[in-house]
Amino acid sequence: MNALTKIYIRAYQKAFYIAYPFLPYREPQLVEGGTSGITSVLDDNNKKKPLVITDRGVIDYKLFEPLKSEFEKNSISYVLFDKVVPNPTTAVVEEALSFYKENNCDVLIAIGGGSSMDTAKAVGARIANPKKSLKQMKGILKVMHKIPLLIAIPTTAGTGSEATLAAVVVDSNTRDKYAINDFPLIPRYAVLDPSYTLTLPPSLTATTGIDALTHAIEAYIGKSSFKLTRREAKVAIRLIFNNIEKAYMDGTNKQARFSMSKAAYLAGCAFTRSYVGYVHALSHALSGKYNTPHGLANAVMLPYVLEEYGKSVYPKLRKLAICIGIADELDDEKTASLRFIDEVKKLNARLNIPTTLEIKEDDIPSLVNHAYKEAHPLYPTPELWNKERMAKLYRRVMKQE
Repeated sequence: MNALTKIYIRAYQKAFYIAYPFLPYREPQLVEGGTSGITSVLDDNNKKKPLVITDRGVIDYKLFEPLKSEFEKNSISYVLFDKVVPNPTTAVVEEALSFYKENNCDVLIAIGGGSSMDTAKAVGARIANPKKSLKQMKGILKVMHKIPLLIAIPTTAGTGSEATLAAVVVDSNTRDKYAINDFPLIPRYAVLDPSYTLTLPPSLTATTGIDALTHAIEAYIGKSSFKLTRREAKVAIRLIFNNIEKAYMDGTNKQARFSMSKAAYLAGCAFTRSYVGYVHALSHALSGKYNTPHGLANAVMLPYVLEEYGKSVYPKLRKLAICIGIADELDDEKTASLRFIDEVKKLNARLNIPTTLEIKEDDIPSLVNHAYKEAHPLYPTPELWNKERMAKLYRRVMKQE
């Protein structure tokens, strides 16, 4: 990467950092009483007909039943859209949009993982901008208009989408995966109820939990972190290291599940302000190309990316190592940082997360191009990489024949 490009990227990021106090960031209001409080939210906002956006897994695991019972008890008419897929596509968004319009809905409720919330946000963006395609809203601050009331009910503890301004979708034709980022996409309300996560399988508990860890770490080590986001990220990281294995081993452990939900939410609050880094850029390309689950891609990529950052992240990783109790003030930056990275690797191993992914050598140039465009100039990474560095990372995680 040449010097002028680096100057442009850092200047772009600095401008956003300086503008932060003047931007309309907000956190969703947490619904008191969990699911039972949603009726009051609808009444308070004079909303009559929700479109519930979810996936078949939520229906099959009966996670929709508490909300369904609440609607029936209070005679609330609703429309159910349960066709969300992992890495939601533009076609799915358009189909959900048709449900919303044809049934005269006036509020969006997303129940599920990040895919359901991304779909609901994207539907909201299309409602707010009926003459714009999703691709035309790709990037930053292109929604601009208020979306319908959005309530988010996460059933995983990972994405933090209930607190973020991003909707990530995949173009149905090109398989290009991109993010739409704007403040109106932040849900107005969120329900943090650990009972929704009790039936989450161990494998998803692991990958979604490390997804949240990735959010927190990238928000903390990036150049756009500040006191609030660093505090939120550290709390999230400590909660994850203390609770993810408990939730993985015993899915019915409500305290561990609640702690993981809180961690995912805090990590979401942190990275929606301070952004993410190369882990996400590289992982999004994999999800778009191979439909690799986002949490899995992040989990596998995380330790490799931290290692590649090298000394640029040593000061901050040292603080995180101290935060989780594997280093103390006497340890030097390199020793503590390498200990932290090793702890991430060990945690992945204990959670049975693989160390490699299915990647084809011939696909690496296109994967790199996608990741490079996503990361620059927005992501305030600790250091700036050229395409060769990115290709190196893909080859490190590529499963060898």
